[in-house]
Formats: sequence, C-alpha cells, structure tokens
Amino acid sequence: MPESLQNITDLTLKELNQAISLLGEPSFRATQIHQWLFSHHATSFDDMTILSLALRKKLSETFSISHLKLVDHQESPEEGCDSPTEKILLKLSDNTFVESVLIASENRMTACVSSQIGCPLQCPFCATGRMGFQRNLSAGEITGQIFALNQLVAAKEPGKTITNIVFMGMGEPLLNTDNVLEAIETLSSRNYRFCLSQKRITISTVGVIPEIQRLGKSGMKTKLAVSLHAADQQKRESIMPIAARQYPLKELGRSLGEYSASTGMPVTIVYLLLKGINDSLDDAKMLARFAKTFLCKINLIDYNSIINIKFKPVYSSTRDIFQQYLINSGLHVTVRKSYGTTINAACGQLATAGKQNPQ
Repeated sequence: MPESLQNITDLTLKELNQAISLLGEPSFRATQIHQWLFSHHATSFDDMTILSLALRKKLSETFSISHLKLVDHQESPEEGCDSPTEKILLKLSDNTFVESVLIASENRMTACVSSQIGCPLQCPFCATGRMGFQRNLSAGEITGQIFALNQLVAAKEPGKTITNIVFMGMGEPLLNTDNVLEAIETLSSRNYRFCLSQKRITISTVGVIPEIQRLGKSGMKTKLAVSLHAADQQKRESIMPIAARQYPLKELGRSLGEYSASTGMPVTIVYLLLKGINDSLDDAKMLARFAKTFLCKINLIDYNSIINIKFKPVYSSTRDIFQQYLINSGLHVTVRKSYGTTINAACGQLATAGKQNPQ
C-alpha cells in the first residue's frame, strides 16, 4: 500500500462523509465504513463485505487503514489487587508514539487514555508537560487506545471488557475537544462495539473555561474532573503557570458553578498534594472556601516522584490533617490511590513516548 494514501482512521465522521460524497457514494456508506473501522476494527477494505466490490476498490485506491501498533507493554503488581496495572506504548501511523494505561480495581477495568502527544501546559511537576507538545490525537487514535487496552483484558479473561474510561493520560483533553467528544460518541454509541455509558467516562482538565462551558451545553453525560492543586491564584500560577494565567481561579469557579448547575452533576476537584507547597492548613481553608461555591467532591492525590523533578510527596500525617479539615467543613473528600508508580504509569509520569523511538 503506497505510503502517500491517507489513513482513513484519522478522518472524523464528518470528513468521512465528505470523502465518500466525492467518491459518488451516498452518505450512509460513510456510517457503515466508520462502524467497520471502530466497531469491527477492520484492517482491510476487503473485510467490509457489506460494501460493493467497486466501492472497496475505490477506497483501497484512495485510503489506507492503519491502526495503532503495540510496541511495548509493562506490568506493575498492585497491593490488594488481583490484576496488575499495565502500561502500553503504541505506535501511530506517522511513527509517533503515545502511552495508555489499564487499571484493574475491584469490578472495574479502567482505561486511562491520552488525548495529545505530550502537553502544551508545561506544569513543572508533570513529566508529560516537561516533554513538550507534539500534536493532538485524532478521534480514531483515541478510540484505538481502547481497542489496544481491551485486547489485554480479553487475552487474560475472554469475555471481559473495559468498563470505565478516564481521559487522564497524556495531554489536556479540552485543548482537543472536538476529537475527544467524537471518540466518546463512538465509544458510547449503541451502534458500536463498546457501548459504554457516558457516566462511566471522565474527562480531566486543568480548567479550560470556554471548553467547560461548551461541555456543559453539549448534552454529554460524562463526568468532569478539574486539576486544581491550589485554591490561591498566586500559588496556582507558581505550579501551573500557563493554565492558571489563562484560566484564573475566580473565573474557573464561576464556570464550574454554571456547569454543575446546568448538568446537575458534581465536579470532581483533583488536588495534588506537594510537600511544603500546597499542603498547609491555610491551603486547606482556601480549598474549602473555593469548593463550597458549587456542587463538587474532592480527590486528594499523593505526588508520584519523577526523576529530576524537585517536588516531593507529603507525609501521611500532613495529608490526614488536610483531609480532616475538609471533611469537617462539610465536603466530600477521598484520597485517591495511585496505580502503576513502579512502571511510571501513575498520574503525571507518562513521558516514555517523548523519548527516543523504540527499536
């Protein structure tokens, strides 16, 4: 297959409709092809037996089909879990790479997927941010991560499948909203393979205000998680400089209030505790004041140490005092366990894709 042919899995459904129209075919053919690609995971146009031979020939002369390729797989046994956390490195059709994580806990199989290669926000405590930004992932590449992770699940226990999806991998999902939402539509549609409830899908963001507003009006039933990490504007700017300056706390709080009011769903506030930086009782008080202005719950997470990055996790006693103050303030607070730290698969650790390409 000539390399010059466009990879059809990179097209959005709208773009596929336009392409099929140019081939002189009715629009419903685009839907059929899209379903073959992202429900049946077709690897050849010859697999699409519902199409005429003539159309299959036209498609093969116009497009290629290239799905994500698994190039590395690591496992990290987790205490108290029957299954390990697994990290995979996937090669994309343009020879770039992306990482995804599979987390097994209780009765869930959670896919942690990436929305970008790298991240443009450059938060200094995050390995992904330090690798820089390469590009957005297409909707097909996002969906392809679910197929790749689901193959791991099915290989160990046939019939088992992904139950939850979190957009907490590489990148900022709401700086690639169109492709993220299209992937969610595919993954949650009854006409496709996975048919996941949108309530089992979480979009994590640093707080991209215009896109939060868009998400609130979209009709999507996904959950929203916001990485806050400080409830003081100056302190937040010191640890999340780009995000905090572009999306200041006062405006962010207002948009989250509007979001929770319009959707009726609580926002999850994610707060990464950094030793000596945002872990004081005063920090807890500011967080409580911020969180009381809208419907939310709070997830406290420990910092996952990263080589050559100066930040450190807090002592458990410090975290307990911080958590108890929030609980005493009437807030719903949990401490979220990190999975996959030994293979650099936990929050903020994904960066292998930015290193030298595997041989």
